[in-house]
Amino acid sequence: MSIYDIEVTRADGAKYLINEYKGKPMLIVNTATKCGLRNQFDGLEMLHKKYKDEGLIVLGFPSDQFGQELRNGEEAEQSCRLSYGVTFPMHDMVKVNGKEAHPLFDYLTSNSKGFLLKSIKWNFTKFLIDRDGNVVGRYSPTDSPESIEQDIQQVCEE
Repeated sequence: MSIYDIEVTRADGAKYLINEYKGKPMLIVNTATKCGLRNQFDGLEMLHKKYKDEGLIVLGFPSDQFGQELRNGEEAEQSCRLSYGVTFPMHDMVKVNGKEAHPLFDYLTSNSKGFLLKSIKWNFTKFLIDRDGNVVGRYSPTDSPESIEQDIQQVCEE
């Protein structure tokens, strides 16, 4: 199974396969609009705008697994758009850990190493995917989007 075989759901309920982004670098992030790290939306949006012409896709996946998100993906998306000017794709609410983890996050955590081994420890854990669909970077919630820009630049150039 590859990342491209995984189905995800946009905040509006539309389902699609990650295959839609095959050949493009991706930055996948579990988000939360009520998290103390929510200011990272600004940095994520900056990266999205700066590198979208080079193919970068930033994908936001709201999660209430840590109790810091609104009621559903649609409300989270609206908050991100209005409060932070987010224009990158936002998705339906997902679980990122445990038996009910969304297949995307199960795949991401199984193909990268984190501080808590497989588990995601908090909101705004970031995964960088290269043009071939490989997880090439996993970044902690406290790593700002700007601090990983050099890695993003590198996968965009490959």
